[in-house]
Amino acid sequence: MMFTVAIDGPAAAGKGTISKAVAAHFGFDHLDTGLLYRAVGARVLDGADATEAALALSPEDLEASNLRSAEVAQMASQVAVISEVRAALVTFQREFARRPGGAVLDGRDIGTVICPAADLKFFVTARPEIRARRRYDELREKGEETSLDTVLADVKARDDRDMNRADAPLKPATDAVLIDTSDLSIEDAVDKVARLIRDQLPPSV
Repeated sequence: MMFTVAIDGPAAAGKGTISKAVAAHFGFDHLDTGLLYRAVGARVLDGADATEAALALSPEDLEASNLRSAEVAQMASQVAVISEVRAALVTFQREFARRPGGAVLDGRDIGTVICPAADLKFFVTARPEIRARRRYDELREKGEETSLDTVLADVKARDDRDMNRADAPLKPATDAVLIDTSDLSIEDAVDKVARLIRDQLPPSV
């Protein structure tokens, strides 16, 4: 059985947490496509050319310990606007989506560009202030020194880049289910997505 779930949305909306949870629940493979861009961004920060880094990306690059840092996140958003970088990573993502047994991919253009024929599409979002608080708390837990105002400014700047880039801008697919997590617990959000997936799965799954 092949069953593809596309989950898109802006930073810190909860799409990654939801994607991992529902993939584990149904036994699907999961790909955080943002890690691909973070890995490229990390290599660029080390002095590499963005397109060359994308073409040479290896599974080991996705295990780097600094991929969740604010600096890498910002660079990931910057390299993601480069058409050659996006093209270099498309094949990897589409092949992953066709894995037997089901696949969940989360990112910013899965339902619109990478997997427009996905069996089910979601767009997970939340108010910028809510997302900034979540990211701020996450960074503080990791010991990174920052301020809530700085994180909010970063969130808004990244939203602007992602939504207004010429190539594959962040937007809901026309047939995506909107999930606003601003006032939802993660448990409720996961349950809502899981129920919708269950309704679409073949009876034998």
